[in-house]
Amino acid sequence: MQRLGQMIRQLAQYRRQWETVMNASNAASPIMGSPSVPTRLNEVTEFGSNPGNLRMLAYVPESLPPSPALVVVLHGCTQTAAGYDHGSGWSALADRYGFVLLYPEQQESNNPKRCFNWFQLGDIERDRGEAHSIRQMVEHAVEQYAVDRSRIFVTGLSAGGAMTSTMLAAYPEVFAGGAIIAGLPYRSATSIPEAFECMFQGQTRSAEEWGALVRTASPHTGPWPKISVWHGSADATVKPMNAGEIIKQWTNVHGLRTEANRSDVVDGYPRRAWTNDAGEEIIEEYVITGMAHGTPLAVGNDEHNYGTAGPFLLDVGISSSYRIVKFWGLTESLEETASRRVSNDAVARDTAATVHALPSVTEVPDMADAARDAPWRERPAPSPLDIGSVITKALRSAGLMK
Repeated sequence: MQRLGQMIRQLAQYRRQWETVMNASNAASPIMGSPSVPTRLNEVTEFGSNPGNLRMLAYVPESLPPSPALVVVLHGCTQTAAGYDHGSGWSALADRYGFVLLYPEQQESNNPKRCFNWFQLGDIERDRGEAHSIRQMVEHAVEQYAVDRSRIFVTGLSAGGAMTSTMLAAYPEVFAGGAIIAGLPYRSATSIPEAFECMFQGQTRSAEEWGALVRTASPHTGPWPKISVWHGSADATVKPMNAGEIIKQWTNVHGLRTEANRSDVVDGYPRRAWTNDAGEEIIEEYVITGMAHGTPLAVGNDEHNYGTAGPFLLDVGISSSYRIVKFWGLTESLEETASRRVSNDAVARDTAATVHALPSVTEVPDMADAARDAPWRERPAPSPLDIGSVITKALRSAGLMK
């Protein structure tokens, strides 16, 4: 009975702490949920059965390459899709680099603070609730905008970061990469009390235990998405230790060692990276020294600066949105994409023309003329034709192969 009373008191304390954070953000942020926020997003309806009762909004730049990438962006508590896009600068990045944006939006009927329900089993398991709704939105966007299925990514802040963990675990075959900002590991909580405990106190598990939660969330066995993790060292809403637990979860899933392979400083902040056997960076972690709960921004006119500061959108001199896009390999401009495509098309045409000009098997003499005129039983066996050598020689002479 004494332990039960202690638990109730602790839960009440967590709830007061949560309400304080949320009320402060609402007081300081009339724009987050306000229709006066400039929006570039358009609502999409009838995208599926929508078991999680979410809204779907999208942004499609005027200029898109064929088969563009898709980025799914999940807002935090008290925020709207339009407010988070305005603050984080994602649509400006989409304009510059030519990819489609998908914004699932929570409704107050599901959660009074508009948090994604990352702690409810009915919303975080594969093909159930909110996770299934988001998956339906992704499929609709893929078909509607001719998205490249190999370049679908997901990111989110806070509750949106925790739901990002959910999507990466429940549908790892869908996403090439994800970015978790001030979030939590997948299935770190399955109830409201556990959610408060994980946020304000943290939960420690072994890497194998964390990894097993991802491996059993779907029938997928690999390959696994690339992961970018961001957290402020002074975050009092979601304890910074959660970033370390996310790293443990995904290094275990990827079969990587727990120690980072690389360590450097980017825009004044420490960054660590984990690489695979080929030396490719698969997981990265940014610790934003002295930053509270929110998405890191670099506001200004520099080409690497995006977004507008506000509650949970913090101008600390580094644009997480830009750095995440770069980590995912999406920072090739539309002009560079077009130039590369023209170059590749030219090579393909030259190759096709060269191969077309090669003699066919029937055009290559397989024996001397005298032998061809001899009776059939007296003809020597034809020598085998190495078509590969003929093609290779032609390509080298055309300068298309060394």
